[in-house]
Amino acid sequence: MKEPQRERDREGGHVGSSKENDQSWIPKILRKRVCTTFVEDSFSNGALCQCGGVREVHDSVATADFFGAAIVTQWDSRQHSSECPTDAYGELEFAGAGRKHSHFLRLSCDTSPQIVYTLMTVHWGLPLPNLVVSVVGGEGHEKVKTWVRDVLRNGLVRAAQSTGAWILTGGLREGVTRCVGEAVRDHGSAAPAISKKKVIAVGLAPWGLVHNRQQLVNAQGSFPARYYVQNTSRDSCCLDNNCQAFLLVDDGTVGRRGGETAFCGSLEDYISHQRTGIWGSGSIEIPVLCMLISGDANMLERLDVSLRKATPWLVLAGSGPAADFISDLLDNLSSVSLSTSSPPAEGEAAEGLSAELRDKVRDKVQRYFPAAAELEKLVDSALSIYQNREFITVFHGEKEGSDDFDIVLLKALVRASKGVSSEAMKYTEELKLAVAWNRVDIAKTELFNGDLQWKYEDLEDSMTDALINNKPQFVRLFCENGLNILDYLTYRHLESLYCSLSDSSLAYILLQRHLSERQSLGGSLPNLHGAQTVPLKSLQSALTGPASAMELNLYEVSRLLWDLLGDVCQPFYYGPLGLNPSTGTRKALKQVNKMLLGECMYQDQRCLSPWAALFIWAILQNRREMAIYFWEMAGESVLSALGGCKMLRELSKLESETETKLAMKELAQTFENLAHDVFGECYQSNESRSFTLLIRKSPVWGGATCLQMATAADARQFFSHDGVQSLLSQIWWGDMERSTEVWKLVLTFFLPPLIYTNLISFRAQEEEDKSVEVHHGRDADSLDGNDATVFSLADIQNEEESEELRARKEKLKDSKRPFIVSRWTQFWYSPVTSFLGNVLMYFLFLYLFAYVLLVDFKPPPPDGPSTLEFVLYFWVFTFVCEEIRQTFFVGSTFVLQRMRNYIQDVWNKCDLTAITLFTLALCCRMFPWSYDVGRAVMAIDFMVFTLRLIHIFAVHKQLGPKIIIVGKMMKDVFFFLFFLAVWLLAYGVTNQALLYSYDPRPGWIFRRVFYRPYLHIFGQIPIHEMDADKLVEVPCTNNATLIEAGEEPCMSTYSNWLVVILLVIYLLFTNIVLVNLLIAMFSHTFSKVQEHSDTYWKFQRYNLIKEYHSRPCLAPPFIIISHLHLFIKRFYYQIPSVKIKHFVLELRGKTASCLNTWEAIQKENHLSAQNKQQRETDTVRIKCTSVKVDSVLKQMAEIRDHDRRLRLLETELEYCCSALSWMTDALSQSNLIKAGHLPSAPQRSDSTGSKLTS
Repeated sequence: MKEPQRERDREGGHVGSSKENDQSWIPKILRKRVCTTFVEDSFSNGALCQCGGVREVHDSVATADFFGAAIVTQWDSRQHSSECPTDAYGELEFAGAGRKHSHFLRLSCDTSPQIVYTLMTVHWGLPLPNLVVSVVGGEGHEKVKTWVRDVLRNGLVRAAQSTGAWILTGGLREGVTRCVGEAVRDHGSAAPAISKKKVIAVGLAPWGLVHNRQQLVNAQGSFPARYYVQNTSRDSCCLDNNCQAFLLVDDGTVGRRGGETAFCGSLEDYISHQRTGIWGSGSIEIPVLCMLISGDANMLERLDVSLRKATPWLVLAGSGPAADFISDLLDNLSSVSLSTSSPPAEGEAAEGLSAELRDKVRDKVQRYFPAAAELEKLVDSALSIYQNREFITVFHGEKEGSDDFDIVLLKALVRASKGVSSEAMKYTEELKLAVAWNRVDIAKTELFNGDLQWKYEDLEDSMTDALINNKPQFVRLFCENGLNILDYLTYRHLESLYCSLSDSSLAYILLQRHLSERQSLGGSLPNLHGAQTVPLKSLQSALTGPASAMELNLYEVSRLLWDLLGDVCQPFYYGPLGLNPSTGTRKALKQVNKMLLGECMYQDQRCLSPWAALFIWAILQNRREMAIYFWEMAGESVLSALGGCKMLRELSKLESETETKLAMKELAQTFENLAHDVFGECYQSNESRSFTLLIRKSPVWGGATCLQMATAADARQFFSHDGVQSLLSQIWWGDMERSTEVWKLVLTFFLPPLIYTNLISFRAQEEEDKSVEVHHGRDADSLDGNDATVFSLADIQNEEESEELRARKEKLKDSKRPFIVSRWTQFWYSPVTSFLGNVLMYFLFLYLFAYVLLVDFKPPPPDGPSTLEFVLYFWVFTFVCEEIRQTFFVGSTFVLQRMRNYIQDVWNKCDLTAITLFTLALCCRMFPWSYDVGRAVMAIDFMVFTLRLIHIFAVHKQLGPKIIIVGKMMKDVFFFLFFLAVWLLAYGVTNQALLYSYDPRPGWIFRRVFYRPYLHIFGQIPIHEMDADKLVEVPCTNNATLIEAGEEPCMSTYSNWLVVILLVIYLLFTNIVLVNLLIAMFSHTFSKVQEHSDTYWKFQRYNLIKEYHSRPCLAPPFIIISHLHLFIKRFYYQIPSVKIKHFVLELRGKTASCLNTWEAIQKENHLSAQNKQQRETDTVRIKCTSVKVDSVLKQMAEIRDHDRRLRLLETELEYCCSALSWMTDALSQSNLIKAGHLPSAPQRSDSTGSKLTS
């Protein structure tokens, strides 16, 4: 099913049958830079160019002119280098690394970042980032401090994993880049497989600095290129094998740093303007953060240029010169009045700054960069940086630690957000970042801790982001903190959610199919003429919703749900679209297209059942957590769970990917278990209400009932519940007691007057009289079903309901029938009586059929048929009338759908076969030339009618499961017959060819090739015809003419020994191997079905009970009377059926509301018990214990830190005391002051005194 979509993806992505063809377009678009002009480097004595290359590789040389003045003194990349197609791209294999290949590309420093970003995300397959952290600084062989390594390992990489971030590094095995790579590697080995893809390290390195770069050069691309890394234990300019992708920026230089700086800044700026989420559906643009570690004086220019583009920076104070300078600049520089409205232009000094401030900055630059040249330029950059200080966050990692580094990143991005204009907007931006990173823990602790009052407008965009990008914890958090789902989910929002489906999902393909169908019909409309099929979504439609007839709307969703749910439900969303459920498909398509050409007024309406609509949306995408949460919030929990089970099982049949198919089946079973458990809670609470729950029509699910949905979903476990079986038994026995013995029913069936005796027990008449009042009184009981009432009778019963109760009582009194009529109706209208009558009359029918076939089958007219045969014909005619009634008059759907439902039943197919054969036999027996054919077909038809008895006995508790086992074994027989047919054909043809050299008679060929080898299996082996030693003399001939005339051919004895060997092999394989295989298959099927035979039987029992419940009370052939009676009641007097209410009950008003509330309470009770049980599991306890241990360890570390600080303070205090004592002694011995008494010392502890005196 997904092949067409994959083909479309391949056509739009420059892909072919191999990786080489996949990226063959790269040299045509992407370029490299080559130095074309030699500009002498004065420090190399003319041997090298200022680009770093030797003189021999340059085409031209910049020399002096005729006047002796140098034309060129400074090499420039744009002037002295040219672009040509790149010759290094593809995949990179690190020799000896044993890891997945990395992607690499050599590109010019002037390359458009849009092309590179598209290449990385679309063609290289890197996941879209929720955050980009660019690690800057720490290049070369500079030693990285221990606490910086800890921040990178435990802070940055962990935050990148939790947020789904890209880490942009230098790409070489040196300095900070090497530390980042090792941290990513360690995370990949320790983290679970599902999270390894989330940490993406991208290396941006200068091409001319890469060691062994010639190994990467290949004009056709390398797939892969083997790259050898040397001196891996030390820092080097080799590529770091821990990066998933490399962008090797070429500015024409060799062995020079800094060529990638400009491109890196452009790429960061481009990514910061892309949106997060699927198809850019996120509520924010991708946040980009630069992280400065150490750095030299050249880093100030890089920082200044980036800040001018409003890129936020995080500076690790204490990591090195540049970082320490920025920290000192922001912390200690005196605040002055700076004009920050417009930053200074490139190359200009801030003229409005005071000389005092400039002097202070110059002093700091000289202190941190004493050997730096161009001092004034650095001062200008520093002042410009100070003007944009709101985009800089300083992190004192040595003091703060790396535990909450992800929160530090969040705060840094929020602080530097370009859209922050107020305090409320600040929290909104912080929330959007938390949603983009899927960090619900940050949102709970920082934003939803009770200090803020969130409004609907603040949460709307983030809610959409969380829904589209599958973040159920945020959806739950928003709904609990101020977002009203009724206000949020309009039909426009719902359509936009369906527009955001992933194009790889099955639901997308099915919706696309329905959309194409509507567009093809809409081509006749003026505005849609020549319309082409467009994708379901675009970047705009995913956010704003459909705006024309060319895009997805609720009608396609309704058609998809109709395909999945069938006729169980009325079509969804027909009300908002203004369609009638009985409208045909083609007419509905025209009405929808016509409506979409005008103003779609329905889109701004609120969704009537928002939780159910979101539940269906999540089910179609197979989102487990989201679907379970929406199910918890939706009403009618039992029916909703069964509906989800039905849709998932239908989708699993259409899904082609095995993993997704298994996930759908598992989730379907989960919802079936939820329906079973919640109904069990309801059944334990209140039996009568649980019965009403099963047969109540749901307005949310298109008038479906729980029993109908469970049948469609094949929910056998749900049907096996005692509550469901109790209701079925109650319907099966009608007004009779369930304990009534079968012999009493049979006796009463033949002697109807026994109905009015006490032989059969019926429910008391007083119970019937009080049923209305008791039922209404139960509605007034507590909604949780216990004795303690939650709502009293006065709270529920109002005047309107009291009037309704009196009216129902009046109607009940007026409708009382005489005892004779009511008792007669109670007996004959029970399904069990109808079943018993059909069984007895069916046996009588088979007896009549057999008698006519064996004894009274007369010749063709005018001698026949006999009277009994005419009775048989009439009997079968009543069967036909009943089958017509079941086909066209049962159910409330379209006629074609009724016929389709009828044909789907196996036993209905059996009935059609029997009736068709009987009709054919009847026609044939009326003519002398086809009389024998008619009699033969009639005999076969008797066998078909007899096999129909199997279905009748399916209701029996012991026979029912065995019938199911036999049905399952029939599938095993077909597999056995396949293998047997292969051996029969192989042995039969070979045996015939060896025994008879020539025998063209088709009948004998068939007998000897198939029939005789089949009889060999059961021991019927004609030895006298196969063994040469035991041949019997028979008249035969070898004359071909006589053989063709019908003579018996003589058997060949030449290869008789081979015939015997083949017979032995054939019998060995068939009797031992195949037969034992069949026995093993039967044993496996029996053991597998026997475990769940009771469940299978209970599920099958429902269909049988429903069939006989809907049947007329009289059995064939007297059923014709019931048919005439029903025809007059339904079509002449327009009297509706009363029995239908036993399986379908429509509730309105307060009664329906109370039932829904009671069901919701039982669901909450079940979920509470389930959560309590889950909290008591060993896994959860171990997890809680681990959290507590971590908290204790953290507190102990803080205690040790405080103890260390106290010891340090104590040492300093001791030193101060000693110094003061020395000063006192010195002053007392000098002549500066007069001798006197020392002041008294303050009181102190003994320990302190002992330390001071010691």
